Amino acid sequence: MKETVYWGNSLFSYARAGVILIAGLLAVFIIQALVRKGAKKTEQETEHSRRWIILLAVKRVVIPILYLTVLWAALSGLEMSTYLQRILRGIIVAAGAVLIVRTVIFILSTSLRKYAQKTGREEDEKRTRPLLSLVSFLLWIIAALFLLDNFGFNISTLVAGLGVSGIAVAIAAQGILGDLFNYFVIFLDRPFELGDFIIFDDKLGSIEKIGIKTTRIRSLGGEQLVVSNSALVNARLHNYKRMERRRVVFRIGVTYQTPSQKLEEIPRLIREIIESIELTQFDRSHFQGYGDFALTFESVYYVLTADYAVYMDIQQEINLRIYRAFEEREIEFAYPTQTLYLQGVSRDTPQSEIGFTRPEQE
Repeated sequence: MKETVYWGNSLFSYARAGVILIAGLLAVFIIQALVRKGAKKTEQETEHSRRWIILLAVKRVVIPILYLTVLWAALSGLEMSTYLQRILRGIIVAAGAVLIVRTVIFILSTSLRKYAQKTGREEDEKRTRPLLSLVSFLLWIIAALFLLDNFGFNISTLVAGLGVSGIAVAIAAQGILGDLFNYFVIFLDRPFELGDFIIFDDKLGSIEKIGIKTTRIRSLGGEQLVVSNSALVNARLHNYKRMERRRVVFRIGVTYQTPSQKLEEIPRLIREIIESIELTQFDRSHFQGYGDFALTFESVYYVLTADYAVYMDIQQEINLRIYRAFEEREIEFAYPTQTLYLQGVSRDTPQSEIGFTRPEQE
């Protein structure tokens, strides 16, 4: 008995394709159910943990590939016309391109999230979104061109047109593209981060927000400074948030009438005061030189923190202790004075006869 054939295939071929399709879909459904069950168990675990990433990869990448494989296995045993084969091939290629793009995006996003989790910077995950959006946009364009080429379209003219248009757009928007590029430079090189106190040119303030084109800085006066990323990247920055310790130099002056014994005592006295205060490291203290109206002492020490308020508290404490110590030892601080010497005039001569008042100090 001759076997009946429909559209180039026997009933047995259709039945075999149906069995493969049903069995394959059932197997995929079972795997998908196991993944969902495992996802429920990981709800209490830390997000972006290794188990969570594996389950998410299976859900977004492996299961779609399995569906595509089952469909291909079921239909590959059937005889089809050239037109149907072309349609099926196009569907498979399109689905494969979509899966490849989604897989690459998933790998990039997961890697960046793990990096942000490892570094402990929560803002990094937010700052990676523009980068992921740009990469996704480029990948989808490449996938679309690939599909058009596989469907028989001549994309040479399209690619050439996109190239010319891209050059024109790049020239017209070079400032915006420069800021966008420098945004990625800031993200990767990290010259500053949110909350850092920086000084550039004659501006200073704390980083409040880092955007794709501009960075917002909150100045000490309270106003918000909006600066382009290119200007910040090209400027010479002073990042005080990353200061491990602060070097402090201060000078004091005493009068010329101070005895030499007390002059020798001053550096030792300053050293003892600085070393007795926490979060300080003494460096040196010396009789620096002879000024116009004072004997100058220069001292250097380090504050072992970047906190400006702590530095000011320490400097205030040092100044108060030096003042008390000098007061106890009757050491006088110098201030601008002028002494006038007159020849031929006795000290007993009344000032009314001299014709002017002689200032002792001013």
